[in-house]
Amino acid sequence: MKSHADPYEDCPTSVVAGQGPRLKTLVLGYGNPLRSDDGLGWHAAEQLAATLPDLDAEIRTTAQLTPELALPISEAGLVIFIDATREGEPGELTCNPLTPQLVPVRSSHHLSPEAVLALSKYMYGVSPPAFLVSLCGACFGLGEELSPAVAGQLPRLVSLVAQLAESGSASAASLS
Repeated sequence: MKSHADPYEDCPTSVVAGQGPRLKTLVLGYGNPLRSDDGLGWHAAEQLAATLPDLDAEIRTTAQLTPELALPISEAGLVIFIDATREGEPGELTCNPLTPQLVPVRSSHHLSPEAVLALSKYMYGVSPPAFLVSLCGACFGLGEELSPAVAGQLPRLVSLVAQLAESGSASAASLS
């Protein structure tokens, strides 16, 4: 008679949530691509897809961070979030390490990077090292083009994210 202690004991490892093969890096570019600089994450992801084809990296875009991202985060060795911010001077680039943190939210369909990391830790027992790479935007009105301040700094942001992805989590802190 089989024990009921582990309902997944007959499943291949890749079928069990959070126990698939670990990626080196997961890059999540997010924001609204129809609101000018808020679409920074999408523009950066597009450029990174061309820049990082040989690395073991997965590049995704999304309008907002949702609980469904906890699984791919749990399977990554390093997570890099890319988003525009309103804090700072237009074109100012920042890179900050993140720690999992559950904070009160008004909707489960708009979470902070820290909250999604915490969900990954809670649901799958894993929260990989993570960074938030941001550029301060100048224009968040309707439009698909980045402002000159953000467009001018986009190559620098792409270079920083590529360095983080290439170095992996071990030496990523020295680049921030």
